Amino acid sequence: MSSLKSFADLSTLGQQLKKEQETRARVEAERLAQEKKAKAEANIFRNSIGDVAPLKTDSKHLHAPAKPAPIPFQHLADEQAALQESLSDEFDPASLLETDENLSYARPGIGADVTSKLRKGHWVIQAHLDLHGLRRDQARDSLGEFLRKSVKNGIRCVRIIHGKGLGSVNKEPVLKQKVRNWLIQKEEVLAFSQATAADGGSGALIVLLKSCSTI
Repeated sequence: MSSLKSFADLSTLGQQLKKEQETRARVEAERLAQEKKAKAEANIFRNSIGDVAPLKTDSKHLHAPAKPAPIPFQHLADEQAALQESLSDEFDPASLLETDENLSYARPGIGADVTSKLRKGHWVIQAHLDLHGLRRDQARDSLGEFLRKSVKNGIRCVRIIHGKGLGSVNKEPVLKQKVRNWLIQKEEVLAFSQATAADGGSGALIVLLKSCSTI
């Protein structure tokens, strides 16, 4: 204070002290405002989520993995043994044709020996018709014309190939049942039977026709 020389110097010092005090007050006020704002924002978050309770971890339950079902080895072995016993080298596939009416047909009045002879190749196959690749209408018309010409020419035993359906969409013989139904409706047909393996098996029929003199 010894350096103050006049009242003017004292007045200047007072003004400086006042400015410093105002500055400190403004800084303090800004700090308090920032703290108040931060508290307000924190309260907004807490109020929005509400009360929070910690998760309980003392009641955990661990699920044991499911055990695979036991494999019935003995049951499978028994089934395999039964299957082997049911298969015989002495089995004659022709015996099925004797009992399955879907594999053979004889017009009323025709003895069972006729279909049996057909299956055994008693009659020589004199002509055949292949219906592979034909549509239903085409196959029906072709079959009717073939039968008429065969009877007219004195042919008694023919083979009709309808196919096994290996090239069809569902791997099923499309014409197989239709050909059977058409043959049954033809008066010139006496009997028919599924062909032997050498003549086409399930993909063909051997048909016995009436003689021209009896029509």
